[in-house]
Amino acid sequence: MAIRSWIRGRPAVVAASSLIAAVLLTQAAVADEPGGPDAVEEQRERAEDAAQRAADVRDRVGELNRQAAVAGGRVNEAEAAVDEQQRATDRLLARAAQATARVNDARRTLTGYVTTQYRTGATGLSEAAVLLLAEDPQRYADTRHLLSRLSARQQHALDRFTARQQEARKRSKAAGAAMDKLKDREASLREQEKKLRAKLAEARQLKAELSDREREEFDKLERAERAEAERRAREHARREAAEERRLREQQEETRQERAEGTITGEATAPAGDGPVSEGAEAAIAFAEAQVGEPYVWGATGPDTWDCSGLTQAAWRAAGVEIPRVTWDQVTAGTSVPVAELRPGDLVFFFDDISHVGLYTGGGHMIHAPRPGAVVRSESIYSMPIHSAIRPG
Repeated sequence: MAIRSWIRGRPAVVAASSLIAAVLLTQAAVADEPGGPDAVEEQRERAEDAAQRAADVRDRVGELNRQAAVAGGRVNEAEAAVDEQQRATDRLLARAAQATARVNDARRTLTGYVTTQYRTGATGLSEAAVLLLAEDPQRYADTRHLLSRLSARQQHALDRFTARQQEARKRSKAAGAAMDKLKDREASLREQEKKLRAKLAEARQLKAELSDREREEFDKLERAERAEAERRAREHARREAAEERRLREQQEETRQERAEGTITGEATAPAGDGPVSEGAEAAIAFAEAQVGEPYVWGATGPDTWDCSGLTQAAWRAAGVEIPRVTWDQVTAGTSVPVAELRPGDLVFFFDDISHVGLYTGGGHMIHAPRPGAVVRSESIYSMPIHSAIRPG
């Protein structure tokens, strides 16, 4: 009886055991599936980590590019200082050489006098010759009695020789000081170049270390930033178009009122408004011709550019000379609000005024962005605007 009861109950036990095993297997299978809850959460965390890493690298690369722009400006300043110091040194060396040549002329004159006196049998001339041809004519102060043997012409020659030798020494000393200053400025230039290269190398390394997913997120961030900058540029262009329509309507109303005799005088646009100047058109045409050429720090053309080198060359093509670096260019014209920009104006960026572009209208500019990029047209809202000026 007990055996039969056990046999009768066994199917239920087996069934229960089978159900438990099935549940456990099902749970294990769900956990192992690529789309299971754990896998989804893990993928979400990885995506969030990649996005954060990309954002951090994007911020750091942007900061390094800005710092590189500042360093590039310092390099440009240092190069200009070296060039100016080289010119000054060359001038001083030339003057020193001329002074030395005059000393040699005076020395030859004195030598001629001594030789003549020696041939005519004058006494004491061997000692006089040594004194006349000495490196330091000041020794004559201790031997004034010898000078009484010289004629007035000889005395004049001696005085001229002494003065010219003193001048030559003065010129040589100034040239030597200029050479020392030139070496210091060249050392400063090399130090600035070293800092610039370090910034660029760090930016390249950061980008190179991104994983594929992080690179995708990095690119997405850049696309989003460009899209936002373009949206703001379109808004700027709409405001410009609205302002242009308003001015045309105002001018038309003024013309009609004048035709009706209700006002007198010529119809003119309000002060500060008007068509693009010929100079601005020439500057823009020059900049447009450089689109696609590479950015190289310190470059001023004709085939490579940095930001301020491009704007300087563009306005030079228009017959207007502006300074070399952004920090000087920002004061080389009339300050204008961003809302009143006109084509040809220069727009400056960042608090440290480390970048500049040439405004072309419609919220856009042509500029040389950074190392690794080319001259291109871009929204002025792609970077924080500092200020703007109108050259000329």
